[in-house]
Amino acid sequence: MTITQDPAAPLVAVVGATGIQGGSVVHNLAESDKVYRIRAFTRDASKPAAQALVALGVEVVVVSLVVQNKEAVYKAFAGADVAFLVTNFWEHTSKEREINEGKLLIDAAKAGGVSRIIWSGLPSLQELSGGKFVNGDHYDGKAVVTTYGFQCGVPFINVQAGFYGTNLLAFPILLRKQADGSLVIPWPVKSTGMVPFIDAVHDYGLFVRHVLELPVFPDGADITAYGEKISLEDMAKQLGEGTGKKVTFQQISVEEFKKNILAMGLPPDSPVPTIMADAWGALDEFGWDFTNTHEGLPRRPSTWAQFVAVTDWSKVA
Repeated sequence: MTITQDPAAPLVAVVGATGIQGGSVVHNLAESDKVYRIRAFTRDASKPAAQALVALGVEVVVVSLVVQNKEAVYKAFAGADVAFLVTNFWEHTSKEREINEGKLLIDAAKAGGVSRIIWSGLPSLQELSGGKFVNGDHYDGKAVVTTYGFQCGVPFINVQAGFYGTNLLAFPILLRKQADGSLVIPWPVKSTGMVPFIDAVHDYGLFVRHVLELPVFPDGADITAYGEKISLEDMAKQLGEGTGKKVTFQQISVEEFKKNILAMGLPPDSPVPTIMADAWGALDEFGWDFTNTHEGLPRRPSTWAQFVAVTDWSKVA
């Protein structure tokens, strides 16, 4: 472990350190042969994830990163050298709040004196689709923040996360067990569609570590963190091979997909089904395009087959 409290080491302020992306950043920096100080933000320092960070030597700061708490947010970033920023749209599903909180984080990091900002954004579905898909609030809100960040006057990059492999375990609408024991992946997209899969828990932070340790920080870069770009039909095939189960991909209608989402217990007026339908629709029709490679990464990120092999699928399969 190379996390220290030595004031000579660069101080990296990490938002979401008790979550998937921020946690991955912390653990990948801890694996580096370079030395870092890390300041992690949490709303509850007593929860196990926060206590685990303390055990690693991380400075844990209790703060709520909301606009109403602006003064404390600014104070939390004071003295940091680098900031990793991420927002959690699904806590509130408000595009306006997503934008306001993202801009707050950038402003606070800048005021705190950071020399580099790494932001976890997403592409704008409205721009990607030429205005055809206008309800992708999760994507479009983050895209507004990304634009703001590129114009903030501090070296800034966007490290997008690819498609989480853990999504298939977390959301029953994405992987369903059938009466005969087989598995179905019922999504409203073509089976030939390609997604940039990532084992986000282990590998998202690998990309953040990489850009931090480059000889020149790639200001203005737009990077997608992924293990491999794989078709949905190949995901189904390799999941079957890895679990010993029959797994098929099934393209369903957008309306059926929305009904499946509501069946998870969401209120009838929830915006989530429409947001997710537009997201899948835009990505199915226009693709998830990116050009970055794995060249220079400290290690290779996991492929989908490797992720399948080490994952416990017992709750599903």
